[in-house]
Amino acid sequence: MTGLPDFSVTASHVIFLAFLVGIPLYGFAKGVKVYECFVTGAKEGFEVAVMIIPYLVAILVVVGMFRASGAMDIIGSVLPHAFESLGLTPDVIGLALMRPLSGGASLGMFGEIIARYGPDSYQTRLGGVITGSTETTLYVLAVYFGAVSVRRTRYALHAGLLADAAGICASVAVCLYFFR
Repeated sequence: MTGLPDFSVTASHVIFLAFLVGIPLYGFAKGVKVYECFVTGAKEGFEVAVMIIPYLVAILVVVGMFRASGAMDIIGSVLPHAFESLGLTPDVIGLALMRPLSGGASLGMFGEIIARYGPDSYQTRLGGVITGSTETTLYVLAVYFGAVSVRRTRYALHAGLLADAAGICASVAVCLYFFR
């Protein structure tokens, strides 16, 4: 070690500083009232945050009820053991089922998988790929569609859940190919 900072860390600091200083300077040079625009944006952001609180509370209650009901355990025990040959243990299946509902809950379940199987296990790798390949579909629909008062989601729910299913299937295929 030479005691010099890592190039990537230094480069990221320089880029961050360039954005932090460059954007306000560019706005000032263009005659924009930078501070007033910043305050207006912050005010609008706060109003949106207050507006989506009921939707956040609703989705958190639903996720809590789903987990407390024991439905995750029932679903995991009902599915055939044939899925275990693919590495889909009840823990990983539970993660795949929870991911469309809540990002926080699914990350907590992923942490439990890491603690149970270890960081280098197939289940942990599969859980990580599933987490990265799927979206919190129901959370997004509840919060973001609720924030802009969209009542009819039309095909967004179907498309989102279909994309989640495709992400899970692709995750299993990729992990089987690379890690088994």
